[in-house]
Amino acid sequence: MKNTIYLRRKSKLIIKKGNDQLPMTHLATILKNLEAYGYTFSQAVIERVQTLSKEAAKQLYKQLMKDIKEMTGAKRKFKPMYPNFPKQVMEMTHVELYINAILHYVSRGKYMPDYETETRQPLLEKTDLRIIDLGDEADFRLMFTQLMGANSSISAIDKEDLDWIVRQYRDEVAPMLPDAIPMKENLAYVTGLLLKHTTKSDTLLKSFYKTATDVLRLAVSLSDGDVSLAEVTRFRNFKRGERKLLLGLLEKAGNITEDMLRYKERWIRLGEKLHPFEYKKRFPKVYKAFDVIRNDQTFHTFNSKVEQSLANLEVFKATALLKNRSGEFARRLDHLLRMTTSTEECQYVVQHFAEVAHNVSTPVLLQVRAHFNHRDDTSELRTFFPKGNVAKVQAIPNQLPEIPVEACLAVIDICEKALVERFKALKPLGKVYIDERLKNYLVPFSQRSASKALRTIVRGSKVSMPTGGDTIRFFIWWKEGVVNGRHTGTVDIDLSAVMYDSNWNYLEHISYTNLKSAKYQAAHSGDIVSAPNGACEFIDLDIPSIVKYGGRYVVMNIYSFSYQPFCDLPECYGGWMMRKHPQSGEIFDARTVQDKVDVTADTRVCIPVIMDLHTRKVVWSDLALRSNPNWYNNVEGNLGGMTLMGKAMTTLKKPNLYDLFMLHAQARGEMVYQNNRNEAEVVFTPEEGITPFDIELIMAEYM
Repeated sequence: MKNTIYLRRKSKLIIKKGNDQLPMTHLATILKNLEAYGYTFSQAVIERVQTLSKEAAKQLYKQLMKDIKEMTGAKRKFKPMYPNFPKQVMEMTHVELYINAILHYVSRGKYMPDYETETRQPLLEKTDLRIIDLGDEADFRLMFTQLMGANSSISAIDKEDLDWIVRQYRDEVAPMLPDAIPMKENLAYVTGLLLKHTTKSDTLLKSFYKTATDVLRLAVSLSDGDVSLAEVTRFRNFKRGERKLLLGLLEKAGNITEDMLRYKERWIRLGEKLHPFEYKKRFPKVYKAFDVIRNDQTFHTFNSKVEQSLANLEVFKATALLKNRSGEFARRLDHLLRMTTSTEECQYVVQHFAEVAHNVSTPVLLQVRAHFNHRDDTSELRTFFPKGNVAKVQAIPNQLPEIPVEACLAVIDICEKALVERFKALKPLGKVYIDERLKNYLVPFSQRSASKALRTIVRGSKVSMPTGGDTIRFFIWWKEGVVNGRHTGTVDIDLSAVMYDSNWNYLEHISYTNLKSAKYQAAHSGDIVSAPNGACEFIDLDIPSIVKYGGRYVVMNIYSFSYQPFCDLPECYGGWMMRKHPQSGEIFDARTVQDKVDVTADTRVCIPVIMDLHTRKVVWSDLALRSNPNWYNNVEGNLGGMTLMGKAMTTLKKPNLYDLFMLHAQARGEMVYQNNRNEAEVVFTPEEGITPFDIELIMAEYM
């Protein structure tokens, strides 16, 4: 399991040095078989494997192949309806495609057209191999230290990995704990794991639990709930020792009544499990706070005072109040500046923000800087990602009133100075090279809803398509069956692709209702409506032919036509390949898989990626949409939502990694450029050095 995690997260393996000499034929066989799935070993791994016995090498290879097949999606057999796709579909008449579809539907998936599978040519295109490098125990442990110390929320798969490491190492996990866990969600999750599986939670509990909401998150964590608090949790019954622990932490927290009123109903439910009135003498502050929230006693909170001053347009009073809570000040800064009616008021707000900016967290400063940097943009939409474990996005018309340009520039300068001053306290970087392509990759502020993927990057980032191929091949694989003791029933998952022009005007779609295009070279492998043994679908899209007819954007869509949410399926995943010769090689070939994502959201519509065919960029979306209840759960029924999401994701204005790393270089490094790149001690690029895929490192050490 250790190497499974290490391989998936960092493409590394821990291999103990042996005392044997592996025959060259065995090593060559391992390497050749790895190449068939798009992987190879680094020199260091080759040299280490050569020291293994035949049996040790066999065990390593067996587990490695299992993990690689899981990561790429190659662990399943792909048998589309039309085995000679895409040529077969393109050459068939619409009548034959229609009759086959009808027979398949009326038989509820039992009828499958019988076609002889033609021999396919070997894969003609040359693919870049992913290199597996040699790691060690110290690096493996550091990975988890960085993950726990991330200054951003972490994903479900991150939490699964943390759960494994704590269960596996138990009290030995103590040296891996970071000096601080700044993200309160992560603090609650990690503390919950430590309380369940170790005796090493004291340091975290004593040092970092400071508010009532911190304690609420811990209670949620112990109840296996959503520590982001976006979803309501059903609290379990706590042991007496746990109740005293939670009440004791709450007693020591500041402003607990005010904090508890933010989540009043949840605290009432939690109080039913904690029984605070049994301990009113031992924890008097807690007793009084619960008395207020349960009996609706009048209590004037800080937020109510701020809201009142904002409603009365009292700029000076609101600013003076918010200055006491710098994070809230930063989040409301735009609102305050919109309220100002004079230069004096505007300068007053900016000046007071400058006095407290050093207390604002790095993620918030970066977001405020980016917001005001694009404040005068004429973008059609403003885009938000609501907090929660499902990857949703909201887009509203951009109707923000203007604020003085001078104020925007001043705020940007304040944020940059505060960040640079903060970064100066970190270890010097020396000479630094930063690739400008990192402007296309966004800063990982929130990964809580990120799906498990072959390559995990931040939602909204734009990744270049590989050169040398003109065909995009989307794929999905799913299975129906038993989940948690209940049968899913018949499961019909549909793969669709929708094409738009540069202005997001709809052009055409490829789906079960339109298996091939009369305008472009685009085809669907056939709609399968039942998957007792697993089923798959593919879509091929020829880029030049789509661009020729005015197409630019292609949105990949995965629909649960049979209305089961993806999270209730035994297995469902999708992804995309890049092909140069679509008819060569197997229809699914792991060597050509660019990314694969597990589809597990509690929704029935998923948009993994959006393709920009003009720039040849892939916009990583990883979005979950709710289906339109008034329409069938297909592409036609959700065109409006997809268009809105497409516009939102392709026009995002969020902090990018280039700007973040440039601030670090300004604070603690010396920039070198392309002609002196070999002099750099630290390199930031999409492919080598510190990359956008080193998410736990970026979240822990650069944010």
